[in-house]
Amino acid sequence: MLGLRALLNKSTVIEQASFFQQTRNTFILKRRWPPPLHKKNGRVPKLKARHFVYDLIEDTNVNKKPDLKVILNQFVDGAGNVGDILSLRPNVAYKEFLLPGLAVYATPDNLLKYKAAENKSRASSDFSSPYVQRTINCLSRIVLQITMNKTTPWKLESWHIKTSLRKAGYIVPEEAIIMPPKEITGPDLTLQEKEFFITVKINNKEEVNVRCRIHHWATGLERLPWEEFHWKKPLEALFPEQAEILAKMTLPE
Repeated sequence: MLGLRALLNKSTVIEQASFFQQTRNTFILKRRWPPPLHKKNGRVPKLKARHFVYDLIEDTNVNKKPDLKVILNQFVDGAGNVGDILSLRPNVAYKEFLLPGLAVYATPDNLLKYKAAENKSRASSDFSSPYVQRTINCLSRIVLQITMNKTTPWKLESWHIKTSLRKAGYIVPEEAIIMPPKEITGPDLTLQEKEFFITVKINNKEEVNVRCRIHHWATGLERLPWEEFHWKKPLEALFPEQAEILAKMTLPE
């Protein structure tokens, strides 16, 4: 009976210990009062209580760990192409790149291994930049509101688009903006219920269509009422040749 009880107690201790994981910690300490020196072949003086008082000099748990360099072994949207070297925080490198198998350690052997793969990847890459796909996804899902005057005549130009994109958080040069096939002039309140798209060229290679809507702005009694969640409302295409493409573009939720 005693042997069975001792065995059960031992298994309980083992089970409880399995919940704990070893950690590597280093603490650098320094005596507050160093012990006195003793003569050669002399008697070692007895240490007193004050000699066991230590001051903490360094704790590795609170020290900032250096960045970890990894090499991408495949294209990663928003990060880079095959062979690109990234310098990341250790927890980011482990969780988002090393554990999923998207990268390897930047060892000398891996640097030689992926150097040729990097040149080959850049020559046959589908995108001009690792951020192109993310940029296309963002621009293709917005509804760009272009604010135009309700009382003063105007003609829509590329700098109007550039300004509206900047207000939406996107910096796009005028030369990268491809305007609609026909001129848009106003003020014309019928444009409030119609939409069109412009095209943005990225790195002189990729293109993305951006859905646009014109909003006539004025002050006082001339001001149009605000329509809540207007970007969710499907509108008629201003140009019939753009209707099919606009129908395939998703509206933001």
